[in-house]
Amino acid sequence: MSSYRIIISGGGTGGHIFPAIAIATTLIARYPGTEIIFTGADNRMEMERVPAAGFKIIGLPVSGLNRKNPFRNIKVILNLLKSISMAKKILREFKPDAVIGVGGYASGPTLWAATSLHIPTLIQEQNSYAGITNKLLGKRVDKICVAYEGMERFFPASKIVLTGNPVRKDLESGIHLKTDALEYFKLSPNRLTVLILGGSLGARTINTGIIRGLAQLIEADIQLIWQTGRIYHETIKGQLEGKDTRNQLWLSDFISRMDYAYAAADLVVSRAGAGTISELCLLRKASVLVPSPNVAEDHQTKNASAIVNRQAAVMIADKDAENQLSDCIMQMIRQPEQLESLSSNIGLLAQHRSAEHIVDEIIKIIKKDK
Repeated sequence: MSSYRIIISGGGTGGHIFPAIAIATTLIARYPGTEIIFTGADNRMEMERVPAAGFKIIGLPVSGLNRKNPFRNIKVILNLLKSISMAKKILREFKPDAVIGVGGYASGPTLWAATSLHIPTLIQEQNSYAGITNKLLGKRVDKICVAYEGMERFFPASKIVLTGNPVRKDLESGIHLKTDALEYFKLSPNRLTVLILGGSLGARTINTGIIRGLAQLIEADIQLIWQTGRIYHETIKGQLEGKDTRNQLWLSDFISRMDYAYAAADLVVSRAGAGTISELCLLRKASVLVPSPNVAEDHQTKNASAIVNRQAAVMIADKDAENQLSDCIMQMIRQPEQLESLSSNIGLLAQHRSAEHIVDEIIKIIKKDK
């Protein structure tokens, strides 16, 4: 059986990192002996998460443009040029059969260097609205794996393959363990459960919306699994002091057992990152999406709209979440037929075996090159 040498580049958020790790894991499972290294941006979360998953990563001094202070972009450009030079050195030394970019700062210089050296390249675009870097690289790479239809707006149609976004395998295998999940969170099997997510850092408006409506939700006999995010956790713990949550609340800054969190949830409240939406589709979870306004090209709103337009989720604008979120949750929990309809509709949008399909495309471009 063949084995390969592969570089995977990108990161910055879990939405980029988890698909990258899923692709790497699938490659090694199918082609034992395959060597994989990652390139990432210095001081970004991939520099911790990738080694924790068992893979080597090399940091590049690349960062995003500073839109508030254009003069600081002189250093950004110099670091970009340095990163391209470093990427070329890595490529010449490692001699990969292919380079995969998953989005994030580091994928730009690495893919640019790879295409300059005529190494087979592939982009995995998670979002329904492609970012500037990927749009530029789309003209240079060999293949573009996407998660949404209609991506011909951004990329050459001949290069596009609809594969979906890879999802962590443990989430899918754990979805039927609801009893175990509720025991893990010390919650009741006789109440409806709402999972509140705001990403690893947290989402201020989602957290504020839950705090404002918490008494109402508890009184309605709803139980919550609430990931506050690292930034807001201590503040929220302080706000909860003295409040009677009647054993209906599990609170943490981070959820390590996301398989159990999804398994327990009857309704999910979340940002609208591409990776999260792929998980919701695959796991058939009714959801309230609150897109982050702090992302390039407002792509989370576009991600959410693509789902909402198929009657597969409910969306609340970030500016409205503080005042409307708890009422929305209450309304949905009282309508089990709506939860069932959303669950059914979002399940129809799931892309199964995405990592395997992406690996198929990687092998195709390697074989075509040889």
